[in-house]
Amino acid sequence: MYITLIMKTSQPKHKTKKRKRTGICSRYENKCSINGRIWISKKEETFLGYGRVVLLERIKDYGSITKAAKSMGMSYRNAWELVASMNKLSEKPLVDRFTGGKGGGGTVLTKHGEKAIVLFWKLRSNLIAFLKKTEKEANNYKF
Repeated sequence: MYITLIMKTSQPKHKTKKRKRTGICSRYENKCSINGRIWISKKEETFLGYGRVVLLERIKDYGSITKAAKSMGMSYRNAWELVASMNKLSEKPLVDRFTGGKGGGGTVLTKHGEKAIVLFWKLRSNLIAFLKKTEKEANNYKF
């Protein structure tokens, strides 16, 4: 798990005329924002991240890698490479494909894939809670 902390202060996006300050408030809000992203790596390769989990959810919804990829504005090849990478790094496949037949082939998310999605969203939720708490603490300091 990697956490990136970024502090930003908000500044005006356009030039303004100088005005006389009134009261005790300063002209610009000077609160910091702490942001982070989470992904799970295995064998020094990305296993799960936000985009990959959304792809898995779309595969579950559409039953097709092609439709899932299109819904995300992604090429089929890129989506298939991500799925193949996740399946390779996982102990059990996250996605199963079946071919042919009357209705054509399809793709299904396995139980292991569903568990991976739940785990990722839980970890992300914990990260967001940590970042909010840390941001609150950081904003108590005067920079």
